[in-house]
Amino acid sequence: MPMVKTKDGVDIFYKDWGSGQPIVFSHGWPLSADDWDPQMLFFLSKGFRVVAHDRRGHGRSTQVGDGHDMDHYADDLAAVVTHLDLKDAIHVGHSTGGGEVVHYLARHGTSRASKAAIISAVPPLMVKTDANPLGLPKSVFDDLQAQLAANRAKFYRDLPEGPFYGFNRPGAKPNEGNIGNWWRQGMIGGAKAHYDGIVVFSQTDFTEDLKKIDIPVLVMHSEDDQIVPYVASGPLSAKLLKKGTLKTYKDYPHGMITTHADVINNDLLAFIKG
Repeated sequence: MPMVKTKDGVDIFYKDWGSGQPIVFSHGWPLSADDWDPQMLFFLSKGFRVVAHDRRGHGRSTQVGDGHDMDHYADDLAAVVTHLDLKDAIHVGHSTGGGEVVHYLARHGTSRASKAAIISAVPPLMVKTDANPLGLPKSVFDDLQAQLAANRAKFYRDLPEGPFYGFNRPGAKPNEGNIGNWWRQGMIGGAKAHYDGIVVFSQTDFTEDLKKIDIPVLVMHSEDDQIVPYVASGPLSAKLLKKGTLKTYKDYPHGMITTHADVINNDLLAFIKG
């Protein structure tokens, strides 16, 4: 399998398909590059080069016990970009991957990037603090860690069966394929990486990172996101960005890149071509 070895010896798995302008995808917690299949196939068919990697401890990358923090996530992404010598890249991140993209661009600069999009993403900050009163209480994330530690396999059924894809909404029709694929991706990854990752995605403050980014960024978020609440995320990120554009969806779920891939793909394409 294609791998790049990081400075601290971690093997990061990546997919690299096609040629043309590169689009680099960063996945959400606790999934893998496979979560981008609908986007990668779509943009490959439109003449783009598509790249996606498994975050350290996730998917097919090394299941290390440490280094699960946003600095390492960003540096691992930089290692992939440098290894493949990607230039004029468009970075797209979903959920935790949106945070990864933001921190990568702020930490490593935008010399190799032209645009970015963050979808259902965790910035600026998920946890409630005095400075972030709209965030979620820390107890919410403590409970997620407790559920993971108690029975990860069950926890990874409950999330996609319920709030992740909005299948708990009245009239929703659960898609067993999506649920099973979410479970499969999650269980391939490492419990320690996922346990630590909950702290990373909930407590990392991206406020200053967002202010540093000087390329156009599309912020895509649904008002009915049950995982990363809209009120404390999308609109605030768009305001902090120098060249941010907010695209709001009314009743899509957190996992809208899967459930509404056709709409998301075409909106992304319009932004990239715009």
